[in-house]
Amino acid sequence: MKASRMQVCLILLWTTNSAQPNAAQAAGVQVFPPVNFTLTVSALAQVLLHWEPNPDQDQENYTIRYDVKILSPVPEEYDTGKTHSVRTVALHDGFSAHVRTLLLHNDLQMRSEWVKENLPPLPGAPETSVTNLSCVTHITLSGAVSLHCSWLPGPGAPQDTEYFLFYRYKNYTEECHSYGRDRWDRNTECSFPGTHIDPEEVDDLVIHINGSSKRAPIKPFQQLFNQNAIEKVNIPRNITVSLEGNDLLATWEKPISLFHEECFEYEFYLVNLKSGNKQILKLSSNKFRLRIDVTSRYSIQIRANHHPWCVRGVWSDWSEVIYVGQNKLESSVSWILAVLCVATSCTFLLVTLICKINRVWSKLFPPIPTPSNKFPDPFPVDYEDVVHELCPSPKLQLPAHSGVCFPEGTDLHQRHGDRVQQPG
Repeated sequence: MKASRMQVCLILLWTTNSAQPNAAQAAGVQVFPPVNFTLTVSALAQVLLHWEPNPDQDQENYTIRYDVKILSPVPEEYDTGKTHSVRTVALHDGFSAHVRTLLLHNDLQMRSEWVKENLPPLPGAPETSVTNLSCVTHITLSGAVSLHCSWLPGPGAPQDTEYFLFYRYKNYTEECHSYGRDRWDRNTECSFPGTHIDPEEVDDLVIHINGSSKRAPIKPFQQLFNQNAIEKVNIPRNITVSLEGNDLLATWEKPISLFHEECFEYEFYLVNLKSGNKQILKLSSNKFRLRIDVTSRYSIQIRANHHPWCVRGVWSDWSEVIYVGQNKLESSVSWILAVLCVATSCTFLLVTLICKINRVWSKLFPPIPTPSNKFPDPFPVDYEDVVHELCPSPKLQLPAHSGVCFPEGTDLHQRHGDRVQQPG
């Protein structure tokens, strides 16, 4: 039953579609394609599509519109009542489009054949155009918009290649005058401290990079950027962090931007310096409260970006580090250990110093050695007893200072076994 109903619907649909041309043919109406269809490059990465109505087309009692189909580089279909159309697309690989006449009358829609036209790719040797092009805009404190782009030379580009960058915003085109270079002295980045980009309006930003070389023709490269998608968000302002009991409180203001507060989200980077625990918290508001360990010290950083529904941008840099709290237990233990280390070190140094002083003193003033007794003592300790033994009777006294006596009548020469020779 369902299958039969489906067949009936398909037959009715086919009948309706086939009846329109028949009705048009019955009315004697013909639909002619537009004429003089042209494609013209009117600016960097901008093409003007233009055509004219067919002079043979009967326009009485009919409404004429045109179907436009972009085939490359980005497929797109739309209709217009005008005879021209402007499209902003990258043109380095060419452009191709079709157009046809759309005739409307009451419930009838009649279409002509397509008219085709295309632009050839920009000339240049293969793999000589730049690669990995990336750009970032930034809103300064004064409200101006800066621009920075970087890229890599094409793998087939000779070492003497010179690249040149141009940007176009709306009808304004400007060439770069401040380049950064690679080790072969080729331009690989460009900076504009100020541009004609309007931060209050959203439009495509066109980047065009061409080049020159003595060895090969360099193929140009074009790329479109969404203005909001490449904006590097500013750092949140006026960040305040405090402790309230066991809670950490933080507040801040939205970055410098024309976006409303609701268009921002934040990342809160919290590090427990005592335990080493790290965490990143995603926040949608500019206020934050968190229960923490009050015996620990923390470091805090915040950065910002646009919410996805406000066109995602580039994350801002992290704010400067803010510290809060203190490691109480760790501080006391560290203090005790520090005191012990200092006391031990001082004691060791003092002992070492004393030992060194003693060694130096001993070397400078060594003790005087006692001389050995190589000759017998002529007057032993018991010489008085010997004298009494030899001189029991009146003594023959020598001079008082000699301390020697001899018995009377003693022949000194005989006592000592000496012979005295009389002089002849």
